Amino acid sequence: MHVIYGGTFDPVHHGHLRLALEISDRLGVGVVSLVPCHIPPHRGQTGASSDQRLDMLRLAVSGEPQLQIDDRELAREGASYTADTLRQLRSELGPDEPLVMVVGTDAFASFDRWREWQAIPDLAHVVVVRRPGPALDPTGKPAQLLAERAVTGLEALHCRPCGAFLELDPPLLDISATGIRERIRDGRSPRYLVPDPVWWEIRRQGLYGACPDGNF
Repeated sequence: MHVIYGGTFDPVHHGHLRLALEISDRLGVGVVSLVPCHIPPHRGQTGASSDQRLDMLRLAVSGEPQLQIDDRELAREGASYTADTLRQLRSELGPDEPLVMVVGTDAFASFDRWREWQAIPDLAHVVVVRRPGPALDPTGKPAQLLAERAVTGLEALHCRPCGAFLELDPPLLDISATGIRERIRDGRSPRYLVPDPVWWEIRRQGLYGACPDGNF
């Protein structure tokens, strides 16, 4: 089984990393691939460049064998679309290998507005992680799709290559990249919200309005 967890990681923080490890343990896979997007199609410009976000991600996962980085979206021009990534992965893995993408309920709420969203269940399983905030609109297409394709056991993900939707409610660290950027911009420390090497890199480069620190 191949599992991917995508996002802007702007910056990567302990909430991202802890969730990825929870997913690895829950699904019984040795590795989860973190897939940083190049240009997010559903939000404005990122606070750090693609290269800067990738550097921070590398610092964050260094020494953790359960987490690896897949930078394929950074190598593509234009906006990063999930269907394109899944299609590329499916061509590499073959038709029979289970492929799983992980998404939070906040992002999944707009699933029916993703480009080629109807094709995604034919390419991968979808694990929807419940996040703090409003529940899915039960009358909306994402909630209906989740109900139609829902499975309750992990064996459904292992025994076929795609098409199943599984809801998980793992313990989450309530940390947001938006809050971290705001904290840094206001001159407050985000230490213990992000890995120390990431915070040092933010300071070294003066990212998100941080005062550059020549000691790093």
